[in-house]
Amino acid sequence: MLLPQAIEALSALAHGHRLAAFRLLVRAGVDGLPAGDIARAVGVLPNTLSTHLTILSHAGLVRSRREGRSIIYHADYDAMRNLLGFLVADCCAGHPEICAPLAETAQE
Repeated sequence: MLLPQAIEALSALAHGHRLAAFRLLVRAGVDGLPAGDIARAVGVLPNTLSTHLTILSHAGLVRSRREGRSIIYHADYDAMRNLLGFLVADCCAGHPEICAPLAETAQE
């Protein structure tokens, strides 16, 4: 992942409703969720959620597919892994001992 892509992804996640929607979609798995369900769970109006999902999509963190009359959204796990990998590699700067506690913290 390049720095501009990381900046765009982090910027997209730097809003409470977008972060909540992304976390919900990560937990929902590959099946994803319809936009209406996401809006209700996050507590925003559907048109507001649409804007948030567009920002997440442009950042490459969320994908969508049409199923009948519904649009189903799901997290892009590859993009998420790339972002996390970039952060760990860049922030740890070749010093794995700095980032080692991350694995332990994630398991807790």
